[in-house]
Amino acid sequence: MAQQYKVKERGQLLEFLFLTLKDWSKKKVKQRLQGSSVAVNGKVTTQHNFILNVDDVVEVGVVQKSGSSISVSQKLEIVYQDRDLIAINKPAGLLSVGTTHENKQHALSMLRQQLSRGKNSVKLWPVHRLDRDTSGILLFATSKEMREAVMENWGKFEKVYLAIVEGTPKENSGTINQPLRLDEKEYRMHVGEHPHAKSAITHYKVKESSTHRSLIEVRIETGRQHQIRAHLAWLGHSVIADERYGKKPSHKNSERMGLHSMQLSIVHPKTKKLLNFEVDAPRDFYELMRD
Repeated sequence: MAQQYKVKERGQLLEFLFLTLKDWSKKKVKQRLQGSSVAVNGKVTTQHNFILNVDDVVEVGVVQKSGSSISVSQKLEIVYQDRDLIAINKPAGLLSVGTTHENKQHALSMLRQQLSRGKNSVKLWPVHRLDRDTSGILLFATSKEMREAVMENWGKFEKVYLAIVEGTPKENSGTINQPLRLDEKEYRMHVGEHPHAKSAITHYKVKESSTHRSLIEVRIETGRQHQIRAHLAWLGHSVIADERYGKKPSHKNSERMGLHSMQLSIVHPKTKKLLNFEVDAPRDFYELMRD
């Protein structure tokens, strides 16, 4: 049976576990976290730097129900593929690439396994990344050189997202031109002028509104980490189920984050042809509008 612990001070998950489970070795704590047996407010996480807020509930020793995570054997949907580039439709809940603390299951390793034949292992490089809980277009290159060639003009390419946010913006459309600075300790972006802040531009347009939520289309000129989430929160309309920049999900364990990478248009570095990748958001995304 899982043990529950209430958070009394804001901080990172791994540090909280070390302090709370003093009788455990640090190796054992890390193994439990990486083994998907730790949950925060009912949602399993393996993210060591997950930010905990006061009154959050951490459970240790949870057992995931079948169907609550992405299956390793599940095939990823390939939207486009040639000798140089591969675009997939990443499901929400799946890491784009592995990290030091989370290297078991992610889109990069799954795609490599899916495309490899026998001993002929396919080499892939991520051109960009999507947050774990963001679904949609994710692009990979088959060589480091191709990845760098695409990234050279990344700022010029069109990147369109769909977001479901809290409330309704006062203006039906607008532009957020606020610099962003990463706080590495809390792993979150701070919005506003700062000597270390980098420029970030986000355009938005309201497509549909309900009583308490809105569906908006977002186009970004830059591609800063957490840019859309931080900018929309700064606007006063955080992305649904975005615990880092907004509010906790209103229905425990039932809502995904309301962010989807809908469209990516690039110029192929070799052929010079315009490539347009586009996938609509899944049903569980649109169901977030039923507030």
